[in-house]
Amino acid sequence: MPRMSRRTLLRSLAAGGAVVSAPAVLTACSSGSGDGDVSNAGKKLAPWPAYRPAPGPKPDLAPTAAGVQAGYTSYPSDLVTSVSRTPGDGSTVRVMTVSFGTPPKPASANRFWTAVENALGVKIEYTIISQADYQKKMATVMAGDADALPDIINLFAGFTLPREAQFVQRRAQDLTPYLSGDAITDYPNLANIPTHAWRDMGRIGGLLYGVPLERPLPGSTLWLNQDLFTGAGMKGGWSAEDFSAVARRGTRGKTYMLGAANGSLFGNGFHSAAHNAPQRWAVTEDGTFLTAAADERHKASIAFQAQLRKNGSYHPDATSISQIDLTTLYYNGTVGSMQDGFGAYLPKYRESRGKMNPAPALPYSAGGEPGGIVAARRSFGCTVLKKAKKERVQVLLRILDYLAAPFGSKEWELVHYGVEGVHFTRGEDGSPEPTRLGEVENNTNLPLKYLAEGPQVLFVPGMPDAVRALHTWQREVVPHAIRDASFGLQSATNNSQGATLKAFLDDTVTGIVAGRLPMSEWDAAVKKWRSRGGDRMADEYAKDYAANT
Repeated sequence: MPRMSRRTLLRSLAAGGAVVSAPAVLTACSSGSGDGDVSNAGKKLAPWPAYRPAPGPKPDLAPTAAGVQAGYTSYPSDLVTSVSRTPGDGSTVRVMTVSFGTPPKPASANRFWTAVENALGVKIEYTIISQADYQKKMATVMAGDADALPDIINLFAGFTLPREAQFVQRRAQDLTPYLSGDAITDYPNLANIPTHAWRDMGRIGGLLYGVPLERPLPGSTLWLNQDLFTGAGMKGGWSAEDFSAVARRGTRGKTYMLGAANGSLFGNGFHSAAHNAPQRWAVTEDGTFLTAAADERHKASIAFQAQLRKNGSYHPDATSISQIDLTTLYYNGTVGSMQDGFGAYLPKYRESRGKMNPAPALPYSAGGEPGGIVAARRSFGCTVLKKAKKERVQVLLRILDYLAAPFGSKEWELVHYGVEGVHFTRGEDGSPEPTRLGEVENNTNLPLKYLAEGPQVLFVPGMPDAVRALHTWQREVVPHAIRDASFGLQSATNNSQGATLKAFLDDTVTGIVAGRLPMSEWDAAVKKWRSRGGDRMADEYAKDYAANT
């Protein structure tokens, strides 16, 4: 299999355009299925929505075109108004999203819920699905009566559901006439969503069916207990050998420097990127798709992790512990690191305050080349609408437009913190600080943020040094981000068999690192994966890539 140089790989990734996250998974808004024509090949492609930046406060730390986020070291003192009218019409709107929080109090006893309803001008009937139940519940919804569908549905990027794209194409509203090109200017906050998010969401059959949830460029990140790693000899510009030595030196007694959760492949995202391996798929200059599984750098990262585990640096429950329990071990110092999305920085800093100092790890170098980081899919799923008359669609889009208000706006503050004096008070720097009520009535337990959200920025209330550190880290690592070239593209095989094929490879990685399988099993597993559908996926992605470029 041809091997690309790092320069060629990065050029193919940066050429993003129509092919630009949580990595390696496609949602209905961008994936194909085995029994319908949802491919973009041979279709007239709807223009991406015109990008129109929304007015707002100037950041303290500037963003870059390469993907470094804007940073705010203090909360804006003068909030802008981003919505000029009440979006709703007094009707009832049924919505459904995934949730990572606890169930909210009912609407009748929830002042946050009531405040949002009043601002939107509608009654909200909310179906909230826990992450654990998402696949089962969505399968039931997709198979049910079209008339029973909620008005607004978020399709979570964490899972691939069979025949998702066909479900969207058959049941969801085609939003092309409302959002494509300059049409989106009727919804200024949606127009403020950068083009990279729409591209990573992708089209279905050349059309736009969803609204993306924009996410920052850094993806899976190794979060360190900075004090533990510094004490064990961590240094800038470290090599793979240095990393291994620090992990061994810091592991003692009941403290393990490396933590991992069930299903995380012992944190393979961080390690494979540090080895400069492609992240699931890479594309060459001639449009050929290459799988990471067959790349020697990916194989080397697995062998490296197997040695780390053999050295005793991983927590012994790395193949069975949940991500939630691992987070607890991270905060109490039992493990010195854990892999999580970069977007988890806010709770990392907030929950660890006074306990330990979190920090995203700089990648080590393997083979003398600077290591890379995982580039996330820039769309954390997408939101689709039930088919409806034009006037109803416009109401629903105005609601999403309100929820997508930018940071530094009154609407953003309401959706993220609730009502001042009820759900939050102001800190010395003006930052919202949740009250006791705000800790239970919020947009984690009532997850409005998974319906629509404005572009994300770097902001940690009351912790300006954390914002500066994160911005500095991004400036150093973003140029080395390695992106999955399949983001936003169609593959019938991926949608029909992708989850099964991925699980097969993932189980092999886990087995090798855990010491249950020999390293020699990898090549045989890759050969089997390719024959069962991997090579077909490569061909399908290549065709859709050609159609989008």
